[in-house]
Amino acid sequence: MSTKQLEVQIMGQSYLLGCPVGGEDRLLAAVDKVDQAMCKVRDAGKIKARDRIAVLAALNLAFEQAEAPPAAATQAAPTETAAALSHSDSERLSQLLKKLDQALHQDGQLI
Repeated sequence: MSTKQLEVQIMGQSYLLGCPVGGEDRLLAAVDKVDQAMCKVRDAGKIKARDRIAVLAALNLAFEQAEAPPAAATQAAPTETAAALSHSDSERLSQLLKKLDQALHQDGQLI
């Protein structure tokens, strides 16, 4: 499968991310969701370190996903079971956290 690179911004920081061709809209939606979650944590004002903001935002997103009713998940993909979606979402979250960790490790900057 061929991939495409997109430059995106999360909390004012640029990232070059790879995604499958045709997956750009999904990646941009995920970036928007992560950006909003991180900005919400940052704007709460108590945490300044970018890596801590990323971890708390990821936990908030995972918690929201875990609370989502299974019916909503099956409507989005009727051929998959809720358990399969849960595993798939978990894998995507894990991959995203790894990418964020790598990017933040390279960045090494505090807000």
